[in-house]
Amino acid sequence: MSKARLEAFSDAVIAIIITIMVLEMKVPRGDRVGDLAQVVPTFLSYILSFVYVGIYWNNHHHLLHACNTVTGGMLWANLHLLFWLSLFPFATGWMGQNHFASAPTVLYGMVLLMAAMAYYVLEQTIIRAQGQNSILKQAVGRDWKAKVSLVLYIVAIVVALRSPRIADAVFVAVAVLWFIPDRRIEKRLALQRSLAMRP
Repeated sequence: MSKARLEAFSDAVIAIIITIMVLEMKVPRGDRVGDLAQVVPTFLSYILSFVYVGIYWNNHHHLLHACNTVTGGMLWANLHLLFWLSLFPFATGWMGQNHFASAPTVLYGMVLLMAAMAYYVLEQTIIRAQGQNSILKQAVGRDWKAKVSLVLYIVAIVVALRSPRIADAVFVAVAVLWFIPDRRIEKRLALQRSLAMRP
């Protein structure tokens, strides 16, 4: 399988995930502006999840851009990531419809944690396939952002048992950490191209 086909399949799944999330926002009963207050928590959870899905989509593109070949292990690691991303609509809807209550927030945090772990597994699978001298390995290095994110998700899950609002703030903080696209891979690819063009 070519990486273009893998990326196209992943893009299609991610587009469906976003579509399902927006369909979870039910139209409120009533025709007054005040009636929209019913959907504010669901809308806020949708915004947070939309940003997260966008971050995954963006970084997933960079990951595959650094690949030369696609292996069977990469296909399964990619499906593993898509599985956890596919749970975003359910976790988002439950958290929003229950006004960020403790149990839904814990579940949301667990889905975020598992998606982050799956992304890390995919990244490491690609590095193993491409070699320790690959562009991806050189670009991510020790990948402190990924490791810090995993720790913050675990903290948020524990905190959500007592204070879901603080857990939500941690989720937002992690999203902000990743919001600016990771340019390390692009820089390595640009450097490789410039070196290849030299006589």
